[in-house]
Amino acid sequence: MSNGSDNNARALTLLIFLALIWGTSFILMKRGLQVYSAGELGSIRVAAASLFLLPIALLKLKDLKPGHYIKLFASGMMGIFFPAFLFALAQTRLESSVTGIMNSLTPICTLLIGVFFFHQQFRRQSIIGIVLGLTGTIILVLANSGGSIGSINAFATFVILACIFYAFNLNYIKYKITDLNALTITSVSLMLIGPLALVFLFGFTDFTAKLRTHEGAYTGLGYILLLGFMSTSLATILFNKLVKISSPLYTSSVTYLIPVVAVLWGLFDGEHLFPGHFAGMAAIIGGVYLANRKI
Repeated sequence: MSNGSDNNARALTLLIFLALIWGTSFILMKRGLQVYSAGELGSIRVAAASLFLLPIALLKLKDLKPGHYIKLFASGMMGIFFPAFLFALAQTRLESSVTGIMNSLTPICTLLIGVFFFHQQFRRQSIIGIVLGLTGTIILVLANSGGSIGSINAFATFVILACIFYAFNLNYIKYKITDLNALTITSVSLMLIGPLALVFLFGFTDFTAKLRTHEGAYTGLGYILLLGFMSTSLATILFNKLVKISSPLYTSSVTYLIPVVAVLWGLFDGEHLFPGHFAGMAAIIGGVYLANRKI
């Protein structure tokens, strides 16, 4: 009896930590972008996460077969590399709280891509959730800086594209990489894409010059390193632990907590949200809930 209670307490603790870590990611990106470009932030984030998990990746190499490497490279590009740059680019013109809410589209995108590309079974009750979530997205895309519905904020489409990459990767892992555990997939994927991030950072950006001359360069770098360590490395390990001691439905509830943390950080940082933003956010969260509700 006590073992079950201990598991429940551990699961709740892990769930809270995950929500705090992933919900804080967006304000860390905002801080990093005050000094560095979107390309610099994305490449530093990927490279840092790769280095943090490199010791684990090296230990996991013994579990791999030759055919795994191309699959893990593809997974790393879809699930980590491209989204890191897309989210950074989006947040150059979006509030961190709005970006955090739009990240909740990932489960809906995962469901749609699973149905259309991987022959996943489609539950009819999910249609309402999908329509509601997409409606919320449209509201946020059309919401201008004054909160009214009008001019299109094209940078919101970068978040949508990042969610689509996440969704493709989740389905790809589920159906194409069935013989490796999540920690092996994540750590080795990062090891394989890390060199690309380093080449881009030192070969195609002004990172080194900015580090020498910009007054807040080291502070901004600290925020991005923290982002790479927490949101990719540490969070992945905690998520794997949560999956092992709880149900998939319980684990998926982190999807609803991340936006709450992101919005609270945004409001604390002085971001202004208006009725149009809240309407879009509520529709997305409601849509995610309905699309993933078990009946």
